[in-house]
Amino acid sequence: MTSSNVVHLRCAADYLEMTEEIAEGNLIAQTESFLTQTVLKSWKDSIKALHTCDNVIDIAEKLQVVKRCIDSVATKSCTDPDLFGWPVVQYGGPMQSPGGSFLWNGISTGARPRNSSSDWWYDDVSCLSLPLYKKVISAMEYRGIDQDIIVGSLNHYAKRRLPGLNRRKSISDVSSCLSMTTLTAMPSEEEQKYLLEEIDRLLPFQRGVTSCKLLFGLLRTSIFLKASSSCVSNLERRIGLQLDKATLEDILIPNMSESVETLYDVDCIHRILDHFLTMDQETGGASPGLGDDGQILASPSLMPVTMVAKLIDGYLAEVAPDVNLKLQKFRSLAAAIPDYARPIDDGLYRAVDIYLKAHPHLPESEKEELCRVMDCQKLSLEACTHAAQNERLPLRVIVQVLFFEQLQLRSSIAECLMISENLEGGSRQLGLPISAEQHRGVGWPLATRENQALREGMDGMKQRVAELEKECSTMREEIERLGRSRNASKSWLSSLGLGGTKPQICSTKDAAPTTASDDNKLAVVKADATPRLKLSRHKKNLSIDA
Repeated sequence: MTSSNVVHLRCAADYLEMTEEIAEGNLIAQTESFLTQTVLKSWKDSIKALHTCDNVIDIAEKLQVVKRCIDSVATKSCTDPDLFGWPVVQYGGPMQSPGGSFLWNGISTGARPRNSSSDWWYDDVSCLSLPLYKKVISAMEYRGIDQDIIVGSLNHYAKRRLPGLNRRKSISDVSSCLSMTTLTAMPSEEEQKYLLEEIDRLLPFQRGVTSCKLLFGLLRTSIFLKASSSCVSNLERRIGLQLDKATLEDILIPNMSESVETLYDVDCIHRILDHFLTMDQETGGASPGLGDDGQILASPSLMPVTMVAKLIDGYLAEVAPDVNLKLQKFRSLAAAIPDYARPIDDGLYRAVDIYLKAHPHLPESEKEELCRVMDCQKLSLEACTHAAQNERLPLRVIVQVLFFEQLQLRSSIAECLMISENLEGGSRQLGLPISAEQHRGVGWPLATRENQALREGMDGMKQRVAELEKECSTMREEIERLGRSRNASKSWLSSLGLGGTKPQICSTKDAAPTTASDDNKLAVVKADATPRLKLSRHKKNLSIDA
């Protein structure tokens, strides 16, 4: 009688009615005694006995064998095994450790002592079937075990049963289990789908308890397996509660839909973003707090919505090169982020520039529509410099960028001038003549170098402002020249009879009469031609005489 066959023996004894009335010390009494005295007192034997209940689950539940094994496992999992003094041994036999074996009542067990942790039971419980595993988890929750530990066990169990969660591992690592419960075949898609939906029901619906990596892995697997819409929606909602903790690699979900040709599932990320913004508004974290002077009290970089905005900008830059990504879908995702969530729009500008580069045949009107999601006032000087020379941007956007860049430069120059005046004013407030030795002190050279650096920075900024003003004037002249050429072309077309007026046909009847001034001009021409004619005749006569 062992822990691997005691459950079957107990069920057979009950079926054969091998009670004490038939014979003293009958099989029912023997199996009950072995269960109580041996199996239920050991973690390893309790797991083995519980695993054998699958084939006789109905009779085992009727005889309370399943319940007693589950209670034993749940109780021992909630307690530090070192307090009981058992050596916790994994399946595969005791681990020999010569010279350092674990002692049990003075007898060497051959087990190596090890430091226990809260996840020591994950590997053993993961060999159970899903119905029994669910009962074990429910019993542990009833005994008040931490939710983090429950989620860790669910994660370990899912990675053993769902190959899609172990992309970086080999199939042997995924399908390996304990020596007594090694998986003989990979589960079918229907079994994986059912397992995924059950794990979704077991996961706690709390922010921060389940890692984003696990949730995104489950979401990708559910989309690939075509799980129920409720399962996918629940996972998207769970991710939306903690989207600020996700990474760019997490949200790059491949598109599995046959109707959409995009590389990544942009609609899924849009729904997750909507869940996050709804949660953020409900919890009061959407709008930043303002002080008496109108300044933001908390740092914008620490706000979850700001972190999500940075994440979405990076995502837009990744999906922008997709030629099948429609403008409306790209613009809708970019515009979903509130204005206050982006302290600067450099990331959004980069994504827009990449999209314009990948879609060079967009009409000018659609380019302007796309650029409206940016705020040119939030671009840094580096981004403004790049945008001013970017030929892919519409002309109107470039003019706006140049205008706001001049404002930023002028404000920077004003701040530098104010700092310089403060430094000079501080030196004048000393009121005493400064000797050469004091000039050569420690503080004065530092102030002089800072003042010189500020002046050089101001000179560079002034030069940049002059260059920008020159570029603006050149662009303005170019626009005016284009307008004049357009008007000239219209007048030329009208003179040719293509401008909408009646064509004018020359006629001898309509010709104007010759005026007196015209007669005078003709007489002058004839008078000028007469001497030249006489001179040519005289030269001809001389040649004949010779």
